[in-house]
Amino acid sequence: MLYPLGMSSIRNVVRIVAIANLSYFALEFIFAIRIGSVSLFADSIDFLEDASVNILIFVALGWSLTARRRLSRFFALLLLVPAISVIITTIYKINNPTVPSGPTITTVAVGALIVNFTCAFLLAKFRENQQSLVMAAYLSARNDALANLAIITAGIVTAFWLSPVPDLVVGITIGMLYADAALKVWRSTEH
Repeated sequence: MLYPLGMSSIRNVVRIVAIANLSYFALEFIFAIRIGSVSLFADSIDFLEDASVNILIFVALGWSLTARRRLSRFFALLLLVPAISVIITTIYKINNPTVPSGPTITTVAVGALIVNFTCAFLLAKFRENQQSLVMAAYLSARNDALANLAIITAGIVTAFWLSPVPDLVVGITIGMLYADAALKVWRSTEH
């Protein structure tokens, strides 16, 4: 398929971002399960969701506006997956309280910050593009980098205060952000 000038480079960047997100999902998920971290689990599911979104964006860039609007509704539903998984993980963690490793949380979150910052940097040159899907991917990567700073903070606090509370608070906050984002994306498709 032939794409308008610049569309090929947008597709290449979105493909790279999808691969980076999928790869870091696997790594972060393994560490989240291994140490029992709600915040890392929430962030790993976000990486999986971001990979899915970028794969769909890669496919949908040549679609009509109506088709992309329908896809945005699907994105809204997709954003609920991390929110629901965080709720389930939080309930489990409250019933089985253990203190995750603060240094591991911090180290893995620094890696996540690097991945998200790199993805945001790659997508930044396309954020003013008329493809609102690409702008959404950029904003998602940028916001994820901010969430990673909160996870790093939770890891540092946990290293000094042996409690599951900082990890739970950050994990729950990230889950609430997913639910809010899903609602906003859904409402934006109604216009």
